[in-house]
Amino acid sequence: MSHEMLMEEVSGGVEARVAAMLLHHEIDQLNAEYAAALDDRRFEEWPEFFIETGRYTLQARENFDQGLPLALMALESRGMMKDRVYGVTQTIYHGPYYTRHVVSPARVLSQIRNEVCAEAQYAVFRTRPGGAGGGVSEVYNVGRYIDTLVRVEGRLRFKSRLAVYDSEMVLNSLIYPV
Repeated sequence: MSHEMLMEEVSGGVEARVAAMLLHHEIDQLNAEYAAALDDRRFEEWPEFFIETGRYTLQARENFDQGLPLALMALESRGMMKDRVYGVTQTIYHGPYYTRHVVSPARVLSQIRNEVCAEAQYAVFRTRPGGAGGGVSEVYNVGRYIDTLVRVEGRLRFKSRLAVYDSEMVLNSLIYPV
């Protein structure tokens, strides 16, 4: 192998590693922005993380592992997500609580043309403000995100986000997306 061919191979390897690191960083930033929007109660921004035909599914691990379709929440478009936001912010009455998402660095599972499949672990904590038992934080929901991402106008967006939760009991009702 000539020196020029070796240098080209090394350079190509470095470029591929840099591209992979940049992709991981971009996915981690998307997850951080997603979590911040939910934790800051900016629910109207939540559907914008998805493409117009994006899917959001929240499913128990038991059903996921057995290939069963039953999900706690299954939204099949950005329009359905906007309806959910309207319901959460305008019509559903519930005791208020705050959430805090902790999301692991993403693991890229595959990349085929414009689609990236990635997985990240998450934990969501809930804190009820004031009152009896208020101010105490509790583990609310724990699981993993299994995502299909596509690039739209230069930014990654979710084509689908499947949140597979490990928690066997969902405290009260699950109102906000995780």
